[in-house]
Amino acid sequence: VSDHLRHSASRQVRASGQEAWLLEREGSGRAPLDVSVVWMQGRVLDSRAQDNTTVQLRDETGTFTVTGAGAVPRGRPCISKGNYVMVMGILVSCSPEPLLRAVKMTDLSDDALHKSTWRLEVEDLQQNIP
Repeated sequence: VSDHLRHSASRQVRASGQEAWLLEREGSGRAPLDVSVVWMQGRVLDSRAQDNTTVQLRDETGTFTVTGAGAVPRGRPCISKGNYVMVMGILVSCSPEPLLRAVKMTDLSDDALHKSTWRLEVEDLQQNIP
């Protein structure tokens, strides 16, 4: 997911003035998705006590950064190095790597099924969103 955002998203400003991102869909021939909030999963590589805890994560395709992880419910216990976590966040930037402002963060480390099915969930979602 991080690589797809890095290479296939372009910033736009809606008529309301709100920023969003247009995400091209791989091989679909369908219109791009208009996204402002994303759900990503990855392994915690590092955390820093800036911007109310900034966390760098890695998914199967690359790295991404999450700010504000310490301010979300259950966020702080998740950010131990090596944990596999789910992050829902507002997409702030896509270059040089995706940057999210955390809304929700959950530790998924206790069940390896989450990691093994993540790519399939993403592919299924891309195929089934009109």
